[in-house]
Amino acid sequence: MNNILTAALEKNKKKYIKNLINLIKCDTHDIDHGLNGGLEKNGQEYLEKLFNNMGASDIVREPLTEEVITKCRQKYHEGNPAHDYKDRYNLYAQFKGGSGKTLLFNGHIDTMPVGNKNAWRYDPFQGTINDNKIYGVGACDMKAGLMASIMAVELIKDAGFTLPGTVKITSVCDEEGGGNGSIIAAASGQKADAVIVCEPTNYELIAAHMGWIFFKVEFEGIAVHSGLKNKGINAIEKAIKIIEAVNELEHSWLLKYKHPLLPPPSGNIGMISGGEAGSTVPDYCCFQTCVHYQPGMTYEQVAAEYTNAIMIRSAGDEWLKDHKPKISIYQTGSPFEMDLTHPLVGSFQNAYQKAMHHPAKIVGSPAGCDSRSWHNIAKCPTLQYGPGRLEQCHSVNEYVEINQYLDAIKIYANLILDWCS
Repeated sequence: MNNILTAALEKNKKKYIKNLINLIKCDTHDIDHGLNGGLEKNGQEYLEKLFNNMGASDIVREPLTEEVITKCRQKYHEGNPAHDYKDRYNLYAQFKGGSGKTLLFNGHIDTMPVGNKNAWRYDPFQGTINDNKIYGVGACDMKAGLMASIMAVELIKDAGFTLPGTVKITSVCDEEGGGNGSIIAAASGQKADAVIVCEPTNYELIAAHMGWIFFKVEFEGIAVHSGLKNKGINAIEKAIKIIEAVNELEHSWLLKYKHPLLPPPSGNIGMISGGEAGSTVPDYCCFQTCVHYQPGMTYEQVAAEYTNAIMIRSAGDEWLKDHKPKISIYQTGSPFEMDLTHPLVGSFQNAYQKAMHHPAKIVGSPAGCDSRSWHNIAKCPTLQYGPGRLEQCHSVNEYVEINQYLDAIKIYANLILDWCS
């Protein structure tokens, strides 16, 4: 069977590559991480035509709405509010076959903006081929993965096989803005017997990723001339004391939490601002952090421990005990972990072995992705696998290697035939 798939892949690879290039040519970037909208409609319209030409059924457009995001924030601590959803919608399609199990492939249609177009070697919207690579914005992150899942259905048909079950494709919006598209899809009832998130993994199988919480911590002080420093309160110095406290918390997590696939929990001070001039004691300072945490830890636990570390240190400071820092949380995402004894893992390994002639390496990811929504909200067995390298995501001269793209098509096709049977 795999030999037949391989032969069909070789015969039809120009068609599969052309469809990816056509999708890269569609400008689908988020604007200000989705806050001011996105151009995903350009790509969704192309995919809808492709689905119709391939004989898909139950093609559905689902608009993104603030109402669903509000509910998910309350119930799951997931979702990013106040995004502009004009002309933005998820696109779902089904390819029905026999009475076997269902398999859902998930991919996001949105990309990051191009940035400085002059810095690109090739036009970022042309899908230029050079040195066995396809260049273009979104080529790796993640139009190659999304198109590979669709072309896997096409490959099965081109090889003369019948789908043993139903394959679902969810092309979602606003992933680069925090994952609202998949959150809405999962919350609205999209699901299957198993889910593959097609983000780039560079031939590795991702079975876990970290969760995250973004904190903003603000401090007030008293502004005076720097020559009268002892009569003022330096807000930056107060912030430094609290940074020391949260760094100590990170160290305690390092000693306490171990995971076979993931790094220890950590907190990154990614931004600090305050003050106006060296000659003035600053009366305001704030820092922003991203805290990554492991499966098994909860949002409530991490938020409480981080807040407590700040407040305990503040209680020991003459100023901060009465002028407590203001703590706010502005983005969150849950961790994800797949049970490695689940039949989906074995089925994927069977498919990968047939296609690549060696087992897939199972790893975890320090970065989060939409796997969490399908596993935690839709309650589906979920794995992450897709063509491309993480280093290419959000980069100038982004590319995907053609061999990785074609290999993903073959792996996905084998998985459909194995799992759905």
